[in-house]
Amino acid sequence: MSLFHKFAPLRAAYDRLESAKSNPFNVAFDRVLSPTEARIGDREILLLGTNNYLGLTYDPAVIARAVEATEMFGTGTTGSRIANGSYDGHKRLERALADFYGRKHAMVFSTGYQANVGVLSALAGKNDHLLLDADCHASIYDGSRLGHAQVTRFRHNDPDDLANRLRRLGDTPGDKIVVVEGIYSMLGDAAPLREFAAVKREWGAYLVVDEAHSLGVLGQTGRGLAEAEAVEADVDFIVGTFSKSLGGVGGFCVGDMEGFDILRVVSRPYMFTASLPPSVIAAALEALHQLRTRPILRERLMDNARQFYYGLADLGFNLGPEPNPVVSAIMPDPETAFAFWSRLLDAGLYTNVSLPPATPKGLALLRSSVGAAHTPDQIDHALSLFAEVGRAMGLIAPARAEVRAAG
Repeated sequence: MSLFHKFAPLRAAYDRLESAKSNPFNVAFDRVLSPTEARIGDREILLLGTNNYLGLTYDPAVIARAVEATEMFGTGTTGSRIANGSYDGHKRLERALADFYGRKHAMVFSTGYQANVGVLSALAGKNDHLLLDADCHASIYDGSRLGHAQVTRFRHNDPDDLANRLRRLGDTPGDKIVVVEGIYSMLGDAAPLREFAAVKREWGAYLVVDEAHSLGVLGQTGRGLAEAEAVEADVDFIVGTFSKSLGGVGGFCVGDMEGFDILRVVSRPYMFTASLPPSVIAAALEALHQLRTRPILRERLMDNARQFYYGLADLGFNLGPEPNPVVSAIMPDPETAFAFWSRLLDAGLYTNVSLPPATPKGLALLRSSVGAAHTPDQIDHALSLFAEVGRAMGLIAPARAEVRAAG
């Protein structure tokens, strides 16, 4: 018997996608032309599923800084931050992040996933309690497992349920650490952070906010939901990633708490992972500068997000609760989601399929992510393709002109 026998049901489902030519896991772009366009074979594809929120992957200054760093420092550090992997660029990026957030401390991880795993596994020990929003990202749940803390889930975006669970833990020994996200990656909904902050204060808990999808999106200066909701003083730690608005790869954590730097020697994902290459660090530094000095990028991003969200709503698609750069159309089932995705790709539009267990409530989602680099015409084109496929599959009503003609 194969070691992989336990995955037989998943393998069968995967093979069915292959035979139907609707497997989103096998898409390979032959060339990426811009933040919004790519080529597959001889076809140009409009990209609407990349999380490239500010469109900085092709920014000339960002690319130039990455090239300069590669020429000066080489292609990699070949070691962890603790061993030989801390360069001047890592320190400068950490100072820049701390300054951006108005915090005393910052540390950089090799991925956003590792930032959550590394921070949460270190903050919460086996006698502590992590209280996680039910819809938190897999990296948050994985971090809770690595740290052996007692884990309590509360209902998604429900401050009353969080308060009830903290009340039940009232006299239980150990620290209580609440973890929520700024914008949730599947349905694009934001947390009621003011209410969560009030519950945190009432019960003497700590609060960690993952701003992965809200950095560069929300807040007057782009710091995220905590800034937008004016509760930054109540947030003990902010975790984020460079792979969304900053257009690269890597993660970070910022905070004010005394003793913060001990995380560098108690966080195993930080200690035992090679540090980010100089080119990636330099690109992230420049992308952060672009975020701070070009607020027009956030304005364009949200204009595009609203155009796409309300356009899909007008067509009759069932969507997440609010317009943000993550816009998900809820499909009846996984098979329909795959078929819809495949037809869109055939028509020249790339989106994402998201399925349980990654999605809340077992939903099958056709997930799009809008960016600042999209033009209004590109958004309109995407909407026209959604309309065409949706009507062809019977998921939305026929166009009004067609209804009149039929009558």
